[in-house]
Amino acid sequence: MVRAYTTVITGTGASEDALAAIRELDGVTEAHVVAGDFDIVAEIEAETVRGLQKIVTAGIHEIEDVGTTRTYIQMD
Repeated sequence: MVRAYTTVITGTGASEDALAAIRELDGVTEAHVVAGDFDIVAEIEAETVRGLQKIVTAGIHEIEDVGTTRTYIQMD
């Protein structure tokens, strides 16, 4: 199993709606609204790195008001 953390920047006032949609995606184990340089942090997992990529590109990026994302693969 491969795990990663994806940070998400949303449109103004859209964090709660985006968070609800992200939490419903297969492969998302946790997601939270945070304060700082981005609006949401999601922990995701898949069998392969390609699977992680699919969660981000075909899942998170398809949610309305999701803007920039950054994904950090867990190394330990």
